[in-house]
Order: sequence, then C-alpha cells, then structure tokens
Amino acid sequence: MVLKLGLLTKGIICFIIAHIGAFYQLNGQFIWKWIEKNPLLISLLGIPISLVFIYATKYTVIAFDYVMWPQRFIGFASGIFIYAWGTYYYFNQPIDVKTAVSLGLALVLIGVQVFWK
Repeated sequence: MVLKLGLLTKGIICFIIAHIGAFYQLNGQFIWKWIEKNPLLISLLGIPISLVFIYATKYTVIAFDYVMWPQRFIGFASGIFIYAWGTYYYFNQPIDVKTAVSLGLALVLIGVQVFWK
C-alpha cells in the first residue's frame, strides 16, 4: 500500500472542517439563543456538512488505496479533538485525566492507521 499524503492531508482537513460545522450545528443551541430558537433552519446545515464528510471519506479512502478502516478511525479521532476543543473553549469544561487519556488514545488511533505498514 502506497500512502498518498496529499489526499490524506485534504481528507483530514475536510474532516476537521466538517466536525467543526457539526459541532456548531449541534451545540450552537447552547452558545447562541438564535440557534436554539431556529433548529429547523440550522438543521439545513447538515447538507453542506454531509458533503464535506463525503469528500473527507473519499480523499482518505483513496489515500489508503481503498482500504476503508483508516478513514473511519481518522474521522472519529479528528471529531474527538474538535469536540474537546469546543467544550473547553465554549463551555469551560477542562480536559481532565479521563479526557486526556481519551485524546491520547485518539492520537494513537491516527498513528496506527497512518504509520503502521
């Protein structure tokens, strides 16, 4: 298997953008009253967010020569990091030992998928 770094990078960037969008779509109701009052309108953000997830999946699957599992773990782990940042930044929820261990495991997941040949 030959890893295609350019596609992997594009895929990871797309996953990060999509997870940021999903974070705001789902948790924006606790940050801004407007979103809380307009859930139907905010749900329409699911269309472009899903499109970005589709491209993230495409790029990372192709980057790994069409092996499916690496993209799933990379997508999952990137979502964990975005969620940890969002809850810390917006809700002042610190990264405790349990969360730090989970983030470390997410990093290990990405490392295994990218570097284990």
